[in-house]
Amino acid sequence: MGNSNRTALLSKTHRVLKQQYTPVTPPTDRPLLEHLLFASVLENASFEIAEKIYTHLSKNFFDWNEVRVSTVTELAEVTRPLPDPTTAASNLKRVLQGVFESTYSFDLEPVKKQNISAGIKQLERLGGTTPFSLAYVTQVALGGHAIPLDRGALDVLAILGVIGEGEAQSGKVSGLERVISKTKGVEFGSLLHQLAAEYVANPFSPSVRKLMLTINPEAKDRFPKRGAKKDDERAEHAAKKHASDGKGKHTAEKSANEKPAAKGPAVKEAEKAAEKASGKSAAKPAEKSPEKSTEKASAKTADKAARAGDHSEKSARTEKGDKPSRAPAKVERTEQKKPAGGAKHADSKHSDSKHADSKHRAAAKSHPVASKHKSASKQLSKRKPR
Repeated sequence: MGNSNRTALLSKTHRVLKQQYTPVTPPTDRPLLEHLLFASVLENASFEIAEKIYTHLSKNFFDWNEVRVSTVTELAEVTRPLPDPTTAASNLKRVLQGVFESTYSFDLEPVKKQNISAGIKQLERLGGTTPFSLAYVTQVALGGHAIPLDRGALDVLAILGVIGEGEAQSGKVSGLERVISKTKGVEFGSLLHQLAAEYVANPFSPSVRKLMLTINPEAKDRFPKRGAKKDDERAEHAAKKHASDGKGKHTAEKSANEKPAAKGPAVKEAEKAAEKASGKSAAKPAEKSPEKSTEKASAKTADKAARAGDHSEKSARTEKGDKPSRAPAKVERTEQKKPAGGAKHADSKHSDSKHADSKHRAAAKSHPVASKHKSASKQLSKRKPR
């Protein structure tokens, strides 16, 4: 942006804000340390809220050492009305801790005797200081020329078109102190801070937008849109996920491309022995399996052939009219069961039948073929009692 346009916009901003707000003159009777602590709670907050919190800290705590030894959680309860209470509480604690470790007291008045640049460097080494708090102390306590800009003020200047995105991100606005003179620095800083505090409290406030459009009508395209924060968070989450996936993929590819380490001779021999053992154990069941299957198949075919042969013999016998060899035994048993007289006659008949059976068995053993072809009627006739 050109210097002429920046100068015109800053002059118009000062004029419009002076009509809207009342300049706040900071107290000059405070020590340097208290100015630094007040700046820590004033960042991105209104003057009224900052004054209430500072008064609470100075009156309800025994001294600054008690604030130093308090936890961030306890201090965040006190700074709850601020836009970022945890950050403010942490900055308070770090500033007090740095002052105590450097001087073993809570006194920074000797810094005023030094050159402004040397004093600012000493304050930076304390920890807990920010560009806003250092600029505030330079303007109010050290008598230098600096305009304190917090995150809200940088966003307002970017929307108005005074600075670009690069300056808004870095927090350094070149030439601002040249455009705004030292005599108007405190007044302009307080007016801009009041607008920035309202913007931080509610970026979509109609009164804030109307005031900023009065300064620069072209700022309507640079206002934040509702839902844009969620979209930014989603995009950031997707970018992080993509980066993590890319790292995992790169790690997997790297591990896959890495060559295995060289193996020693003992390891190689052990692997060969394991491969031979596994090859033998795998080959044995493969060799036995075909033999088992052929043996089972041959046994099945033999059983089928035997059954077919028995069936053919039975069918041939039935065609010739021969009766099975077991039929006479059944007839003998039925004949034996028939009673032929009294008990004595039955006993004698039973003994005779036993004698005939023994003779028949002996004859069957001597002439097995003949015994098979004898008819049942001839056998019955021989077994009749005498």
